[in-house]
Amino acid sequence: MDNLPVIAIRFALYADLLVLTGLAAFSFYALTREERAAGILPLMYPAALLSILGLFLSGIGMVALVAGMMGSSLIAIDTEVLQSLVTESSIGMAWLVRMASMVGAIMFALLLARSPTVARLGLLASVSLAVATLVWTGHAGATEGSFGWVHRVSDIVHMMAASIWLGGIAAFIWLLFVPLARRSPMTLTITHRALEQFSRVGGMCVALIIATGVINSLILVGPSNFLVLPRTPYGLLLIAKIALFGVMLLLAASNRWRLTPMLSAVLNERSEMSAVRKLKISLLTEGLAALAVLALVAWLGTLEPTSALA
Repeated sequence: MDNLPVIAIRFALYADLLVLTGLAAFSFYALTREERAAGILPLMYPAALLSILGLFLSGIGMVALVAGMMGSSLIAIDTEVLQSLVTESSIGMAWLVRMASMVGAIMFALLLARSPTVARLGLLASVSLAVATLVWTGHAGATEGSFGWVHRVSDIVHMMAASIWLGGIAAFIWLLFVPLARRSPMTLTITHRALEQFSRVGGMCVALIIATGVINSLILVGPSNFLVLPRTPYGLLLIAKIALFGVMLLLAASNRWRLTPMLSAVLNERSEMSAVRKLKISLLTEGLAALAVLALVAWLGTLEPTSALA
């Protein structure tokens, strides 16, 4: 597969930025000010590392993009082509904004201990802007005409909703997998309350993901081409993505309607029993499904849907 390096970098960048954005958002809608200050979800070092990684992946991603366009290796790209792409194209402008956003994210991450609320707001704003710029590296960035901005706005909403969902999964895995020796006595109580809050936020995210996914598909594929999707590489990957999204919905429903009430019963009995173990397994499975979806998204972004359906 000629595009494998580009796909791998796109996947890693998507996973990095979406998880970081979702974690920053989670600390606002799921935790109180006191809990953030107490370090229930200590973001400083993870956020700094993810921000630095995002900066690196963005940089190497641009190099890989130019290498793919030229058919050369990463170390043999034409610097003039690279400079032209950065300074004279919408992809390049979006890349510059993303790089600046990631520098800002690093700075805000390092300030989290000194100014938790302001720094988290700055971190959330920086990484959200970085996520928005990813749209210009995919099909939405190339959509022309009257549908161009509709497609781009829809894709931004799609990715932001996905980041909140994915970051929420990462946050719960983080909370539940803290070793017992370092776990706060209130961790399970906070986790249960956060699960209740996340169910409402997650419901809105699912609605937005479905709505914007339909809009994006109608623009990219067109209603008359849906029946031939199974006969194209792009269509098969899109169907696999939708199937994995369905698996995530089933797991999320199980978490909301079965495992969260079980955790409540555990808290009342003051014993963990099997509810926490089942919740851990469910969240890990949902997280793996989410990463698989991101891998398919990274792959889909390198395929041309319209020519494949022609």
